[in-house]
Amino acid sequence: MNVLAGGFAPSLGRTALTIDVIFDPVCPWCYIGKRRLERALAMRPALNVGPQSTSRVSLRWRPFLLNPDLPREGIDRTTHLVKKFGSEQRVRRIFGAIREAGLSVEIHFAFERIKRTPNSVDAHRLVRYADTHGKADRAVEALFKAYFERGCDTGDRQELLSIGRDLELPYEALDRYLRSETDIDVVYEENARAHRLGISGVPSYLFNGAMMISGAQEPKVLARMIDAAITTSSD
Repeated sequence: MNVLAGGFAPSLGRTALTIDVIFDPVCPWCYIGKRRLERALAMRPALNVGPQSTSRVSLRWRPFLLNPDLPREGIDRTTHLVKKFGSEQRVRRIFGAIREAGLSVEIHFAFERIKRTPNSVDAHRLVRYADTHGKADRAVEALFKAYFERGCDTGDRQELLSIGRDLELPYEALDRYLRSETDIDVVYEENARAHRLGISGVPSYLFNGAMMISGAQEPKVLARMIDAAITTSSD
């Protein structure tokens, strides 16, 4: 599937592989998908995944909004989930299965700590800002941990600033950025672009701008996609 016309062009050069991960930081399957992708990459040591200066993989985190119509302050989580899934019993069943899947990749979901479903626009903006400092992957990891393991409201500016401080991002500059409207339109445009590519759920992975797979696939499946993308690009 060639999707270069959609705007996610690869950045190869000495890089052997560009992976665009389309995600939402409030999606538990995206957290699981991140872990599974890391395991898939570990199965391919020739890619030398590590510091950005030596890695042959370019990993890019692209925004998707599962709840684009939420108010900026978010919404009560229980109210939101019951409205979305129909009943508290069904919610417990669904998240019980997610909890088990998380344990298989050493994620300890603490859903009981989460009180609000946040609007994730500003969390995506934090990732974009962190990317300008070479810390996008660390920002994504920190957002997942804050929301799913500590129950933090990752739509709250102070929580995002706290994450930024832990990442050693310039505090005052980040505060000004989050208070502004910078990149809000970019987040919505990238979300719209993902939908134009036919993406209706996350995580989705785009390899070298040409091969796509959706869902939190097992590491061996992602590893095969990595192999196919590299082979296709070298032909």
